[in-house]
Amino acid sequence: MPFSLPSLPYSHNALAARGMCQETLELHHGKHHQAYVTALNGLIESKGLQGKSLEQIVAEAGRQGADGLPVLNQAGQHWNHCLFWQVMSPDGGGDKLPGHLKSKIEQDLGGLAQFKEAFKQAGATQFGSGWAWLIVAPDGRLKVTKTPNGANPISTGEGTPILGCDVWEHSYYLDFRNRRPDYLQNFLDRLVNWEAVATFLQQGGMKSGQSA
Repeated sequence: MPFSLPSLPYSHNALAARGMCQETLELHHGKHHQAYVTALNGLIESKGLQGKSLEQIVAEAGRQGADGLPVLNQAGQHWNHCLFWQVMSPDGGGDKLPGHLKSKIEQDLGGLAQFKEAFKQAGATQFGSGWAWLIVAPDGRLKVTKTPNGANPISTGEGTPILGCDVWEHSYYLDFRNRRPDYLQNFLDRLVNWEAVATFLQQGGMKSGQSA
């Protein structure tokens, strides 16, 4: 069955009051994300992807290096955006985290303030397009990392993402122009759905539920 564009868990104008305008969401979700889905579906037969889950495809493409990039560029971006939409909310942001997530961040990263600084630094220093991540590493500890372009920590083998922020320019240019640090600050302070992040921590990450 072909991959499909998931519906947003909120309306296209739901985040406007929190720093992400309706036009940004309409273009980002309906145009950019849809383009990745369409391109990925066009690769299913020629790349032998039939029957594989989105997560399997991303991991396998990452292990193939340069040979896997045509698939990773599309499958990785599809997976990344599926997570991205879920970790934002019209009621997001703030410093009130579910207890187990707060404790884990304090234990592994030194506290919420330290995490936010590390996350902003990762996103701001990702040269060109890419993503900033909060992941569960193979040893079970939380870690902040970043990846270029459509890659993610599943494709690199670094761990399981539970929070991701898109730092491609189409994510923020209408709202913040070239001020990526301001976009990252706004994302953390006003948009992050901490309940969703906590759920992904408990469940061992997001399961897309999609397969070729």
